[in-house]
Amino acid sequence: MLPDLNRIKVFYYIYTHESTIKAAEKLYITQPAVSQQLRKLESEIKVPLFTRLHKKIIPTAAGHKLYAAVKPFIENLECEVQTISTPMDRPYGLLRIGTPTVFGTKYLPRICHNFRKQYQDVRFSIKFEESDVLLDLLHKGDLDFALIDYFSPHDQLCGRPELYRIEPLIEENLILACSNRYFEGKIKNDLSYDHLVKMDFLTDENEPIILKHWFWLYFQKPVSNLSMVMAIEGHHALMSCIKQGMGLGITSLHLFAKEIENGSIIPIFPTQSKLINNVSLVSLQAKVETITEKKFQDYLKKQFNKS
Repeated sequence: MLPDLNRIKVFYYIYTHESTIKAAEKLYITQPAVSQQLRKLESEIKVPLFTRLHKKIIPTAAGHKLYAAVKPFIENLECEVQTISTPMDRPYGLLRIGTPTVFGTKYLPRICHNFRKQYQDVRFSIKFEESDVLLDLLHKGDLDFALIDYFSPHDQLCGRPELYRIEPLIEENLILACSNRYFEGKIKNDLSYDHLVKMDFLTDENEPIILKHWFWLYFQKPVSNLSMVMAIEGHHALMSCIKQGMGLGITSLHLFAKEIENGSIIPIFPTQSKLINNVSLVSLQAKVETITEKKFQDYLKKQFNKS
């Protein structure tokens, strides 16, 4: 059972100021009232919190332990109350953003840093997760908005796009890629369906959904029983496997731009079609956006428009 929170507050100020008199001044109550609240708290939790000496109180081991527990709560609460009560005529406070790992790692540190050069009172909390997890965090109110990457909104927006405010941000060209060594040794310029389905495949998904999309886009044929030689968490790890020559995997064209240019990585294009991954700003339709969210989203869109 939680102790009385008002008494916890009194204890916090006694501990911080090392005095019941100074705590009373800070709380705008009398010193006897402070002492009474402390006695009730000690009685409630059945342990002394201070040793009383002449004109001085010293925290006991239990007092130190309780202070360590309540200090973050009270100080964070004071900070958040200050944030809430601040006039919102300028960007201010914490901005909670969800993003896919690879996309967020590549772009957000630079963008957030440059934004803070203009608005130094803004702080960021960035969450790296898959699209379905990010949508769940949006629903719970744990994110202000998310950058969702998907190529089929009906699949990945829970079948209810009307719940969301969706603004396209950037298009990524997804490619099926392999090392030059793997291409020369196994594919040998044969880009037919019957030949490609026999290759070794790599994925960073639980199910190779993107690979199935790729085959359907280029051949209008379903695939099953692909030879999945590596399922690995993390896209950077997948890219490393591709570079090592383990097989074929789906990645973003811009992530391998240098390697494609120097010929060490080969993108597979059976036709001129492109598999596009849409990265969009997604928030709850019913959510009232703050000036901080609006300013940052506008800044984010401008950065990608420049690109």
